[in-house]
Amino acid sequence: MLDKQTTQISAEAVLNGDIKGWQRFLPFLGPAFIAAVAYIDPGNFATNITAGSKYGYLLLWVIVFSNLMAVLIQSLSAKLGIATGKNLPEVAREHFSKKTSIVLWIQAELVIIATDLAEFIGAALGLYLLFNIPMLPAALITAVGSFAILELQRRGFRAFEAGISGMVLIVVLAFAFQTFLAQPNWGEVTVGMFVPHFDGVESILLATGILGATVMPHAIYLHSSLTQNRIVGRNDNEKRQIFRFELVDIIIAMVIAGAINMTMLIIAAAVFHTQGVVVEDLDVAYDGLYNALGPMAAISFGLGLLIAGLASSSVGTMAGDVVMQGFIRRKIPLYLRRTITMLPPLLIIASGVNATYALVLSQVVLSFGIAFALVPLVMFTSKRDIMGSLVNHRITTILGWFVVFIVVTLNIYLIWETLFA
Repeated sequence: MLDKQTTQISAEAVLNGDIKGWQRFLPFLGPAFIAAVAYIDPGNFATNITAGSKYGYLLLWVIVFSNLMAVLIQSLSAKLGIATGKNLPEVAREHFSKKTSIVLWIQAELVIIATDLAEFIGAALGLYLLFNIPMLPAALITAVGSFAILELQRRGFRAFEAGISGMVLIVVLAFAFQTFLAQPNWGEVTVGMFVPHFDGVESILLATGILGATVMPHAIYLHSSLTQNRIVGRNDNEKRQIFRFELVDIIIAMVIAGAINMTMLIIAAAVFHTQGVVVEDLDVAYDGLYNALGPMAAISFGLGLLIAGLASSSVGTMAGDVVMQGFIRRKIPLYLRRTITMLPPLLIIASGVNATYALVLSQVVLSFGIAFALVPLVMFTSKRDIMGSLVNHRITTILGWFVVFIVVTLNIYLIWETLFA
């Protein structure tokens, strides 16, 4: 409670003009970094590494485009919380029927279970690669680690934000180190980032996978919750100021998340594509980095995978709490929720399913939930009676529906190709 009061006081000082310079942004930084963890979860590792090993730097522009979409989507979610003082599930419950809210809650919980699967497998695989711990014991250690991270919430949201931001920093340093060792062709990197092109049907499918896996439904639900009561504007002018400051938080966090995803692809292109090796399994990537760049590169890769999995698992648990409370007005203890959502991933890992294959399937389940989060988000933020002065500009609404069309279409295509092709 103390850090919330302190943040509120400093935020009021900013809004009153008492604090100048770069320090004005400090009270508003944090929510986007928690949401950004969803964009670097282990489900993205396999897609980015496969894309880089198979097509070199060709599909870097897809990650850039995906990141621009992420900035728009997360800004709409944050704005909804600031404008209404409610999160997306709460607003949906108010404007949809009870049956619709229940259906939305069920699908959101399934999405979060799929998210947990990807994160548990990623963290467990990281432990397996680093310490040669079998997958099931590694998954149990991951469970203990996720409980420890959730304990940070007992110390206040600032402590939790600092903990998650620190974990993101570790992932950044891990992949920056690997990039330094890989010595990529920066001319080709620049072309790949800014010149959109494909190389056959398979590259289009892989680009679809990158785009489709970018937008995480639970991050949309969660971000609106992180901003709804954190710093409350007393009038429309203050709400607009808060949103402008929060937009800086979003841009910084999404640029960092995008950079991490790009370095995954860049490293795979520099190390594997140049040797004509296509890598589709994360353990193969680990071994390949060990052989090509040395043990420190492999260790930093395993560490990044472990930290990303642990951080994103705790964020998924927070999102589950938000959707249950928002859609059906029910709440269970956070540790009980963590225990329940851990069971499916633990059972799947115990069954001996291939880790990378399970990651792919988790992304398919996530794809089903995209439309249920995106469509209400754009719909609600486009209504003046809900948003007041923070209602979307016409161009924002057009861009929002364009993103909905692109993401939903690509996810339907991805589901079809994965399950039926």
